[in-house]
Amino acid sequence: MSITIPLRADLEARLLRRYKRFLADVETPDGRELTVHCANPGSMKGCSTPGALVRCSTSNNPKRKLEHSLEMIRVGRSWVGLQPMHANRLAAAALGAGAIEGLEGYRDVRPEVGVLGGSRLDFMLDGHARKQAPAYVEVKSVTLEDEGIARFPDAVTSRGKRHMETLERLKREGARAVVLFVVQRVDCAYFEPADAIDPAYSEALREACKNGVEAIAVRARVRARGITLEDRLPIRL
Repeated sequence: MSITIPLRADLEARLLRRYKRFLADVETPDGRELTVHCANPGSMKGCSTPGALVRCSTSNNPKRKLEHSLEMIRVGRSWVGLQPMHANRLAAAALGAGAIEGLEGYRDVRPEVGVLGGSRLDFMLDGHARKQAPAYVEVKSVTLEDEGIARFPDAVTSRGKRHMETLERLKREGARAVVLFVVQRVDCAYFEPADAIDPAYSEALREACKNGVEAIAVRARVRARGITLEDRLPIRL
């Protein structure tokens, strides 16, 4: 099943620089230089080349300091989605529609669930006709490509490591536990952890999967007017 979430990234520009983690400067076709919000907390390795074509959304919220947000960047022949929350939006729509193979059949999809003494995970699925235990799902947005391989993370993530440890504990307690990698680009053939960037996260991912946590990767096509879930990607651990 094809699932698309809407998006309006109508402002086309060229990236000048990304800096201070949440800011970027862009230049529009008519020569204006704008500072835009960049919601991606990672390094954006391979996705922040000056001069690359980008697209931004526009907000009419008068309380915002910056009118525009960086949404995507052109890398080679593909648009790469840079907004992590769109991965969660797409996951929510796909989980609700039963569109992700292996995660279909759940009646209830609850976002932002508190677990294990204050930790939070992105979704809890419940109400399956044949499976008694709930399924906990943590979503990771993937933008890094390395020789045709989608990799996560693109920077050291102690938070991501804690998520894997939390999922592993939930699995031990009898729940189903899943990490869902949403690859916001279509130029990758499969997914692998980024060992060279964060070996501690890679180790935690492999250990969790060895102990029953499930890893699923899906590929999404990013366009100016929407992001579409296309298919599952093979995972190599």
